[in-house]
Amino acid sequence: MVEIVLTNEIIAVLGILSLAIFLFVFEVVRVDVVALIVLVLLGLSSMVPGYNGLIPTDQLFSGFSSNAVMSIIAVMIIGAGLDKTGVMGLMAGQILKRAGKTESRIMVTLSVCVAYISSFMQNIGAAALFLPVVSRISRRTAIPLGRLLMPMGFCAILGGTMSMVGSSPLILLNDLIESANLHLPDNAIPMEQFGLFSVTPVGLALVFTGIMYFLFFAKHLLPQVAKQTLTTENLQYYRDVYGIDGRIFEVTVTPESDLVGLMLGQVESNGRSGWILGIKTGVTTQIIPAQDSLIQAGSMLAIMGARSEIERYTEEHKLEISPYLNEFADALNPTTAGIAEIVIPPDSDLIKRTISESDIRRRYGMRVLTVYRVDKVIDEELSSLALQAGDTLVVHSRWQDMINVSKDKKFAVVTDFPKEEFRTHKLRNASIAFILAIGLVLFSSLPLSLALMVGAVGMVVGRVLDMEEAYDAVSWQTVFLLACLIPLGMAMEQSGAAQYLAAHALEVMDGLPVWMIQLLLAIIATVFTLVMSNVGATVLLVPLGIQMALGVGADPAIFALTIALATSNSFLIPTHQVNALIMGPAGYKVRDFMRVGAGMTVLFLFVMLLMLNLFY
Repeated sequence: MVEIVLTNEIIAVLGILSLAIFLFVFEVVRVDVVALIVLVLLGLSSMVPGYNGLIPTDQLFSGFSSNAVMSIIAVMIIGAGLDKTGVMGLMAGQILKRAGKTESRIMVTLSVCVAYISSFMQNIGAAALFLPVVSRISRRTAIPLGRLLMPMGFCAILGGTMSMVGSSPLILLNDLIESANLHLPDNAIPMEQFGLFSVTPVGLALVFTGIMYFLFFAKHLLPQVAKQTLTTENLQYYRDVYGIDGRIFEVTVTPESDLVGLMLGQVESNGRSGWILGIKTGVTTQIIPAQDSLIQAGSMLAIMGARSEIERYTEEHKLEISPYLNEFADALNPTTAGIAEIVIPPDSDLIKRTISESDIRRRYGMRVLTVYRVDKVIDEELSSLALQAGDTLVVHSRWQDMINVSKDKKFAVVTDFPKEEFRTHKLRNASIAFILAIGLVLFSSLPLSLALMVGAVGMVVGRVLDMEEAYDAVSWQTVFLLACLIPLGMAMEQSGAAQYLAAHALEVMDGLPVWMIQLLLAIIATVFTLVMSNVGATVLLVPLGIQMALGVGADPAIFALTIALATSNSFLIPTHQVNALIMGPAGYKVRDFMRVGAGMTVLFLFVMLLMLNLFY
């Protein structure tokens, strides 16, 4: 192996690298500021007289146009477009429907889904697409985002090891093997390239290990964040002022119930314990149902009220109460529906008309719970109550319907509520843009960034998003973090610093057993991928690993695969694109990654080497 001399350039690059690691670990400043400091220091090196700098100044900002960064920008815009049409909400609802409300089951279901997607799509793309899904699940279940995002992100990285197209190093590996075959010694047998699913046994084992790791240790490792209060209304306020208990229960009408065959209006006129906000019969679900809605055996009702009253009501009418919302979890969770106060203004044409005549339930999708007039709460015989100027209607409604009510001059909505208006009519355009992008990723030779940008542009051209919304969808902290660190990886390679570290590390391996050399190579690849791009680490280390394997009589293809897999072992610090993506939304600190990632890093190495030696 050619000896690499320690030069001033190598010393300078290693010094900048050490400074960056110090700032990352001790969080002296924000991570994106650290990345900017690194970029500026690399650029200022060109001011040394008679020296062009650690990297050419015309390459200093190349990270901002790199495939990785542009792919992230594109996939964030695509994700925002899908979210705007309500697709992510539906996906979150399906996951909740199958996983229930427990943190462990939701975490496992999310991890399996994102790992599967990541096996045939770049892991950063899979993570970015699932980010809004996880965010919605967090809001609906009150599970802190920080308890869900790291398991999802880590499994997105692990999922990339399940096929040869799941991560950039594995995509690149066959090209490196083909190139290495041209320079093998005459007595060496050419290496065979890996098939699409050659690595699947190893990837499956790694994903399973990651899920089990979080399942058993997440409680102790993940950030301990207080349970979030995600309701938009203050339930205690409505309880104190109007006597309204805003909790919702799901009950099933049994064949023996005396409610079978009755219209909703008949049930309500016979006295009530709680308000019926939803009816599901067969596959038909009605939210804020009309009074002529028929209740049948097997129908499911969503009833709002105090637990003691609901339990008494279900016992009296032979109804079965569920422990939590299931069928109505998506439609009546606090992020999609809730209680609001609406004032009747003096110029409203509803004045002197009764609530029944105004047909508020059918026309506006609002269930009037009570009316507050001057200093009196009116909650009986509401249908025949004539409205007056200044009346405050306390209603339950879906926020999507409330958006339309807030635009109507008949009402003055005084409660703040989520004003996210889903553009369901743009679902076709969003689907076309998404499918086109994924199709180009899987079945064309276009660069990943260009293929995904086709989808992002499709979201804007198809009017799923306007340009301002597209800009808002991008996490610029993530963009600057990655774009500013890419030149550091270039400087590591161009200055010889990476080769210098690799050569000295490989010198230590002389005389060691084959399995030990393989382990050390995996550790070196792990360290390199933490401080430079995984592609750069793969390109640098695979040729060295092949030469080491030939020297000790090992299979060079397996050593090359070991390195390509180990470059996905990037959990200790948020330099991997996926970790950088989830860091901001979840409010993670570098120490969070170090605490959780340490165990995952060790398990990754152990399971990877075990599976490689068992199956190859």
